[in-house]
Amino acid sequence: MDPIETLPESGITPVGAVSKKFLKMDIFSFRSACECVHSMPYGYNTSRDDLMSLFNEGKGTCTTKHAVIASLAVELGLPVHKHVGIYAMTEALVSGANTILRKYALPYLPMVHCYLVHESHRVDLTEGNANGKKGSIEKFVFSAKVSPTILAKEEYLLYRNVLKNKILTRREFDGVPIKTILQAREEGLALLKANIGSTFSQG
Repeated sequence: MDPIETLPESGITPVGAVSKKFLKMDIFSFRSACECVHSMPYGYNTSRDDLMSLFNEGKGTCTTKHAVIASLAVELGLPVHKHVGIYAMTEALVSGANTILRKYALPYLPMVHCYLVHESHRVDLTEGNANGKKGSIEKFVFSAKVSPTILAKEEYLLYRNVLKNKILTRREFDGVPIKTILQAREEGLALLKANIGSTFSQG
């Protein structure tokens, strides 16, 4: 992933709810807003579909952090977009993943992660947040631009459609039913949640 400095810079004007919120926090530029959100601890919000939950709770996930900044970009007219990517969860990236992979006889576990895109640059505002992963996600099996405020249900449907039409057609998943992936996904989400706050070696 790329640093925040690869994103465009702009002053914040009171255009909408998000820009007005940052101004009330005495944050006056887009990159400063990105730095602010990046510095917030990684943690699950009460409502992932409520933009203000990030500010109200002082923490966020890839979903809520990037929803806020992508929404700010829309308000300011900046070409910064939220993307949903599906990556391969393995032991190399998430400690404990091998237990799940062995249980379900999977080569890897397809999981969702959100990030920002500006031109050829990708920025992850949860990087270094003790987010349950050992390091940065650099490769995605699938990625797509989405609405900054894509609902949880819409994201899940996107995930299922990609599983059915793109991932389960791959040779390494030959004969694997979608139900198996969805069951393993629940355990993958629980593993990531259990790993939050852990500091791993990135070697």
